[in-house]
Amino acid sequence: MLVHKIARRAVAAVAVAAAAFVSAPAAVAAQAPAASEARTQVTIAPIDLDGPAISEVKVTVTNAGPERLSRLSVTFNGPVGWAVQPAVVAVDGAYKPGAAATAEFRIQVPEQRDGFTMRTFTATATYKGGDGQGTATGTRVERFGPVLDRLSDAYNKVAITDESDTGAGDFDGEGNSFSAQKLAAVGLTPGASVDALGARLTWPAAAPGTKNSVASSGQAVKVSGKGGKLVFLGSGVGYGATGTATVFYTDGTSTTGSIGFPNWSFQDATAHGATLVKSTDGRNRPDGYGNAGIDYRVFAHSVALDPDKQVELVVLPANAALHLFDVALAP
Repeated sequence: MLVHKIARRAVAAVAVAAAAFVSAPAAVAAQAPAASEARTQVTIAPIDLDGPAISEVKVTVTNAGPERLSRLSVTFNGPVGWAVQPAVVAVDGAYKPGAAATAEFRIQVPEQRDGFTMRTFTATATYKGGDGQGTATGTRVERFGPVLDRLSDAYNKVAITDESDTGAGDFDGEGNSFSAQKLAAVGLTPGASVDALGARLTWPAAAPGTKNSVASSGQAVKVSGKGGKLVFLGSGVGYGATGTATVFYTDGTSTTGSIGFPNWSFQDATAHGATLVKSTDGRNRPDGYGNAGIDYRVFAHSVALDPDKQVELVVLPANAALHLFDVALAP
């Protein structure tokens, strides 16, 4: 049985991973508050994701408007397929400015899969009075799973091989790879610095023929510092090497942005908004070096950041066609 609680105090703070949203626009009431006034806040408490289990969820609605808030109803939604009960909680009473009401839900949490995952939860309140807007929404993003200390900890592909021993290579799923000799000819030696889009990146120090790149599949990697953008160094397999990266700040907020790389050969070098960094001559095939006279390329792309916030980690796009060599912050 769900319990409805009324807390007669303003919410002191929002949990680290939660974001309280202001009320959504609606028809302006006759006595609508000025734009500078605070508006109704909807906050979702931390959610236990250690499934399989039924987890309780508390949603707090705080009246930050100038009038009493009444006829409050709250809905809550989790990821697709996660059952929530009840569908709607109607909270009785009227709440003066600064007062808060809590609605409780239960959500069926499945067994967690391996790896890093992000789960988004949304709560929506409808009401009369308060700020006069009539509806307000809040979201919470829960993170679950390992966060790697550095990108090299996620290396899962042999993208670079020596021309004398090409058998281990498999950048593209067909046994082909970059030539270490041809990369060295354009300055991409193990551990070398690479300047791109204002960032100082590092070429993989791993030896040719060992795992030396990341096929991006939603891994979470620590990134520490501040900057105006996060730069990704890599190349694409096929023609659809695009995806969304999510950067989390230490205050729990996040920024998302789309990145993409052209196919390492035979696609416009500016496809998906990428920037060409280096071109190499030919590639290594399972039977040795070949395809001389054809360029095989490395690109850069970036996601814009809030330069005033401290970055904590990045969640890589969930598209294994994106292959990454390094990430770094740029001013």
